[in-house]
Amino acid sequence: MNSKLIKTLRVFSRTVETGNMSSAAAELSMTTSAVSQHIKQLEQEIGLSLFNRSPRELTLTEAGHLYYQSCLKILALADQASTQLQQLQNKPSGELKLVAPVGFGGGLLSEPLDRLINEFDDLRIQLILTDEPIDMIKCGADLAIAIGPLTDSNLVARKLATWPLKLCAHKDHAISKLDKANWEDLGNFARIAHSNADSNAFNPSTLASKPLPKAKITVNNMQSLIKLVCDGVGYGVLPEPEVRHLLKTKELVEIAPEWAMPNYTVYAVTPARDSLAAKTKTAIDTLKLCFNHVSKQVELVD
Repeated sequence: MNSKLIKTLRVFSRTVETGNMSSAAAELSMTTSAVSQHIKQLEQEIGLSLFNRSPRELTLTEAGHLYYQSCLKILALADQASTQLQQLQNKPSGELKLVAPVGFGGGLLSEPLDRLINEFDDLRIQLILTDEPIDMIKCGADLAIAIGPLTDSNLVARKLATWPLKLCAHKDHAISKLDKANWEDLGNFARIAHSNADSNAFNPSTLASKPLPKAKITVNNMQSLIKLVCDGVGYGVLPEPEVRHLLKTKELVEIAPEWAMPNYTVYAVTPARDSLAAKTKTAIDTLKLCFNHVSKQVELVD
């Protein structure tokens, strides 16, 4: 709300309630002339007199009575809004609109969301899962989880974690049946790629970097990519945290292990605001804590 207008309305209401400008001025730590200026400003804006003035007293005009009743309602709403905003700044509450890649719905968000709703009774979470680009400002999102660097200067990114990618195939796929699949073998089989995430492979021994063979299938959804690989349609580069259980049970196997895939960085993204609500700050802290735990599990697996 307009802070200048709210101040003027408070001056008007206290003038009505104290019966004169000097008393209102004393309560508000203002000069009588400053109070008078606020009242005159209101009268000029509405084009009507709010007070009947005499040397001894001020009485409200008909317009003044009507305006005072409206003034009380506006000030009550302003006070209510101020209280709610303070709660948002000091205690996680209200609705948190969180946008995340579809793959994170497979379990990576379970621990942080469980922590948030159990620790903060007044917090509600609306989770939107999508692999498509999203306009955070337009959709009113408080927080988004993103992979890789940002190009939108209206957003602020905070690093949450760095996780590895693995070149994987199903255990029954033909490439997995080779004694030791090497780089040359990759071109003989179908590769499935994510349309928004493709990269080169790196050989730590020779320091060579090579692009992977051209994909036969591209898909815009990581869960669909994982499913296609698990169904034996082809091999693909998959995020380790999302397929860790499949690698552990050997449902999926890592192929051409001498070639390393680059790590990928996960960011918490917010609109570029001067300050964040408590719910958003707490969500970022919780995500970082839980994702750090996932990172430590990656180290143990390696």
